Amino acid sequence: MTAFSTADPAGARAHARAMAGLRVESQPTVPASAAEDRPEGVPAEAMLWAETIAPGGYAAKRLNRGARLRMIDLAGDACLSMLVFNAERPVERLNVADTQKVQWNAYLGAGKLLLSDMGKVLLSIVEDDAGAHDAFCGASNAAANARKYGEGDNWGPHPNARDRFMLGAAKFGLGRKDIHPCINWFKGVRIAEDGATRFNLGPYAPGRQLTLRAEMDVIVVLANCPHVLDPRPEYAVTPARVLGWRGAPTPENDPIRNATPEGLRAFQNVEEDLRR
Repeated sequence: MTAFSTADPAGARAHARAMAGLRVESQPTVPASAAEDRPEGVPAEAMLWAETIAPGGYAAKRLNRGARLRMIDLAGDACLSMLVFNAERPVERLNVADTQKVQWNAYLGAGKLLLSDMGKVLLSIVEDDAGAHDAFCGASNAAANARKYGEGDNWGPHPNARDRFMLGAAKFGLGRKDIHPCINWFKGVRIAEDGATRFNLGPYAPGRQLTLRAEMDVIVVLANCPHVLDPRPEYAVTPARVLGWRGAPTPENDPIRNATPEGLRAFQNVEEDLRR
């Protein structure tokens, strides 16, 4: 590649234009319709999001009601932490405690819901072949990463999930006060009979995935950083792939919508808002 001096505007412009067509693994596909790994049966024009999130990376996107979101653990060692907001009123957001207690279950998988702090369903899990997730431990932070890796600030080699969340949330005018407890996908945590927290590091098979359905217009913020309980001394996490596409809103006879009285009420609360 030709070398350009970026010390003056003309050289900087030439350098920038010479980058046209250059691609790296961890960047969004724009337009998303150009993604070569579209889900089976999804036409190019339905694609909304196609991005690989690097180790230590983050991403954020608004998805409309009915959209599908697929997350893929490409190499078997991703840890994809998630925040979710009501896109129309971001003061409403994911409530992990209600997600657990309203469904009488703390272990997420196909058929389960992600519930807001206002009694509504934000996302439903329509497919899951990963089977190992965490709704207990929350996100890593700068202090925890500094203790483990020697440093943990946002711009160093060991970024933490909480600070990455702040970068993603800022794209929608949200700030530190809006960073709420998260879900961690692809790393399993279970509670033993004696109350101890059991972390399942793996190894896991590459290519595990889950698909969620947006039950209202949502903002999704993702961070791909090592789990806070990961015992390895090295900063170990691998890329995750995210695909989003348009889909039909949930019909009244949907089996997930009608699976439990509590879940049905959460769907009805969303639908009541839509009638206003």
